[in-house]
Amino acid sequence: MQKIVIALVGQPNVGKSHLANAMSGSNLKIGNFAGVTVEKATARLKTEDFAIEFIDLPGLYSLEDFSADEKVTKDFLQKGEYDLILNVVDSTNLERNLMLTTELMELQRKMVIALNMDDEAIKEGIDIDAETMSKILSVPCVRVSSKIKTNIDILIDQILHVTKNAFIAPKLVYSDEVEEQLQTIVRFLEDKHFATPHFSNRQIAVGLLWQKREIYALMHEQPLYVELHPLLNNALGHVYMYAQSEDIEEIINRQHGAFSAGLSAEVLHVTKVIRKNLTQTIDAILIHKLLGLPIFIFLMWGLFQLTFTLGRIPMDWIEASFGWLAETVGSTISNEAMKSLIADGIIAGVGSVVMFLPNIMILFLGIALLETTGYMSRAAFLLDGFFHKFGLHGKSFVPLVTGFGCSVPAYMAARTLKNKKDRLLTMFIIGFMSCGARLPVYVLFAGAFFEETMAGNVLFGIYITGALLGLIAAKILRVSAFKGEDEPFVMEMPKYRLPSLKLLWFVVYSKSLMYIKKAGTFILMASMLIWFISSYPKNSLIEEEYATKIEALQPSAPEVEEATKTVEEDKSASLEEATKALENEKREKLMAQTYLGMIGKTIEPAFAPLGFDWKMSVATFSGLAAKEVIVSTLGVLYSLGDGVKEDDGSLRAIITANISFQSAMAFIVFVMVYLPCLAATAVFAKEAEEARYTVYLVIFTFATAWVLAFLTYQGLMLLA
Repeated sequence: MQKIVIALVGQPNVGKSHLANAMSGSNLKIGNFAGVTVEKATARLKTEDFAIEFIDLPGLYSLEDFSADEKVTKDFLQKGEYDLILNVVDSTNLERNLMLTTELMELQRKMVIALNMDDEAIKEGIDIDAETMSKILSVPCVRVSSKIKTNIDILIDQILHVTKNAFIAPKLVYSDEVEEQLQTIVRFLEDKHFATPHFSNRQIAVGLLWQKREIYALMHEQPLYVELHPLLNNALGHVYMYAQSEDIEEIINRQHGAFSAGLSAEVLHVTKVIRKNLTQTIDAILIHKLLGLPIFIFLMWGLFQLTFTLGRIPMDWIEASFGWLAETVGSTISNEAMKSLIADGIIAGVGSVVMFLPNIMILFLGIALLETTGYMSRAAFLLDGFFHKFGLHGKSFVPLVTGFGCSVPAYMAARTLKNKKDRLLTMFIIGFMSCGARLPVYVLFAGAFFEETMAGNVLFGIYITGALLGLIAAKILRVSAFKGEDEPFVMEMPKYRLPSLKLLWFVVYSKSLMYIKKAGTFILMASMLIWFISSYPKNSLIEEEYATKIEALQPSAPEVEEATKTVEEDKSASLEEATKALENEKREKLMAQTYLGMIGKTIEPAFAPLGFDWKMSVATFSGLAAKEVIVSTLGVLYSLGDGVKEDDGSLRAIITANISFQSAMAFIVFVMVYLPCLAATAVFAKEAEEARYTVYLVIFTFATAWVLAFLTYQGLMLLA
């Protein structure tokens, strides 16, 4: 079968993904473009003698690339291998959407225009004459609705027809003065018999007049450029004089705007005028200057309540399942080292990832609902003014909110910010938003040092404090490391729409799968590394010493038997407690002799001003793998064994006995601020694209965490 590659291009919120699903009859498959972290989605359809592959490119308003997503779309359209552009247009907002269409027509590639959301346009009394539009543009235009699947077959037929037949250049006409200058350049190139495989002479003329870098780079290497240069200067002079401006971007926008407006006036007819549509009615409440922000806070509170309460039920099941699996598999392995590696390293490592998957799925579902209904852009609009006071952009809100669930998708969500400095600044403070993996640590210490009735308020205070510290850090970074003018807030307010259940499932499924692949791999490897350095080297002398002590406790030993007679409790219970105490003491001494213990002793002086002993220092080190590992590390180091949880009463009691209140508060602050897990750091490195920013992140988070923890400890010591 002949393969046809279709590039789906359109502005955000025009229903490209929905249309690809409607045409292919299957879910989109998610993946990454080669060499970059930007996602692409593909769908496949077999019809007649053709295998059609749809590539759903990231949405963009213009080919003048700003964000990473937009740059990838532009590069693919100019240099990628594809057969046809399917330009998806929102029929309810035709003129604005045609601004991108004019730029796509300048590419001089085979093209079909899908006038999507036709059902909504009809409801609003909007009628588009697709036949006339096709004749004007020399590009097939089809009215479709991905929602109710109208005219999908006609659209596919048009795609096949255009693909089979020879290329017909789109008719994009500029003002008379611009057209005259373009014809002058084209005639010069034709007289010189100039031709290139990638661009037509008209494309080159447009690129030169519009001062496109790639066209200038191409032509500058040609011998005829010496003669072309004065001709081009003369043409630009005429255009500047005609437009009464020397700002080429302004001139381009005027030309495209005039063409879009003229075409819309020719083909669009409004049969009825709706004074106030449903979107405007809802917005009157949701983005009200007084009610908007409280409603947003309530919705976010509800989302986090669902994430942490509803997600708790499957988390417990998954945790119990992995515990049973580790015990079952471990019982079949006689070799102690192999048993420990598989049960404590591999299974526990995988379990620590999968256990938090329900929270991640609920959070992704909530965020997907906010996005697909159209509310997310309203929330960014509501927060833009407040965020700008701290040097952040309104769009930063999306990755920051995602950071409360997991830093991995949060770093990926920062791509929506066009300005690189805004994007990097947002990524630098995502770590201040306490991810779900830190929750076990907070629960443990809040329960150990505060009354049960106060623990919930303490947890809420920790999360709020982290967010406020992040905003302060953003302000400091904005006036120091990331100086520059703020990007103005320009964001589309799409209409409110009921979300597609199929598309919601696709988003949740694909993002969850990505989380498991990216986070799971790093956390699994890190957990195995922590297992190794906390298990080796072995110390046979300590093991023999405690084996002798434990043997001496048995009832056959007269002194122990005599001692136990004086105890009021049952003999067997006393012996069991004494044996357990010796086992825990042995484990603690063995741990001190391992590589992890050596690391702890080495780094202890650096943490001593914070009130940390070597055990707390080691716990922060192990938390680099995953923050939830901190709890089990503390359990091992404080002689309780590794099978402990954040709600373990004995662990709380021992922590209260061994750690001062001041040290505990400093520890919470340090955990709240320092580097996220290794998986998140790896994703940050990919998103930041330059290794130096990852180094800066490591230095910045550790330095900030150390200083804040130091101030907390020393301040509380002064108050004590």
